[in-house]
Amino acid sequence: MTTRSTSDTWVGCPRPNPASRLRLFCFPYAGGGASVYSAWWRELPAHTELCAIKLPGREARMSEPPFDRLTPLVQALATALEGWLTKPFAFYGHSLGALVSFELARELRRRGAPLPRHLFVSGRRAPHLSGPAPLHGLSDAEFLAWLRRMGGTPDEVLREPELLALFLPVLRADVAVNEVEPFVPGPPLDCPISAFGGLDDERASRADLEAWRELTRGPFRVEMFPGGHFFVRSAREPLLRSVSALLDGVERDLPA
Repeated sequence: MTTRSTSDTWVGCPRPNPASRLRLFCFPYAGGGASVYSAWWRELPAHTELCAIKLPGREARMSEPPFDRLTPLVQALATALEGWLTKPFAFYGHSLGALVSFELARELRRRGAPLPRHLFVSGRRAPHLSGPAPLHGLSDAEFLAWLRRMGGTPDEVLREPELLALFLPVLRADVAVNEVEPFVPGPPLDCPISAFGGLDDERASRADLEAWRELTRGPFRVEMFPGGHFFVRSAREPLLRSVSALLDGVERDLPA
């Protein structure tokens, strides 16, 4: 079995909470790293330990090649997280992270492993819907134009050729993870799903988020926030209030 010591490569806890009753695993968006969630623990309930997923190719794992396909990434995550699933847990994923966390839940079910008590997905259409034109094959100029339009990438990265040379291969790999493999139908999950979106997000409308309803037998809700695709940053406070309230409900339902 994978141990905590070896799987620490994949998981970072910005503030370890050994007394927690619940873990919240957070999965980054394309091009993002674990640090995008590093301050969330301050606004989460005291009973929850924040566990940010550290993907290869960025931050502390910059020297490792990024995954460019969904299935091997999800399989590697399922193995790496074995030692972390000793407490009840929930998943939160934004954009690419929403797809990865959903498919990871399905992979855990296939393995007979513990399953999330709640799945939070944000900024992504339901995976069984047909998507917009694929992006991973765009030229660098077209890809950069899309990045600027979406926002979320620091200007200093977009302006500096050396930073771009490091960033673009990782982002292209992440976009390929998001786009290349077709959705494989399967039974709905049993855990509740909460879908969050930005009112001005051109890549995930309310209707796109409502379609997640078909992927669970449990309770389902949609909530929209001011902002575009990166409302996860611009509307962080109201978003985390909603996440925290739902985590409180998960914790209340745990055995004493």
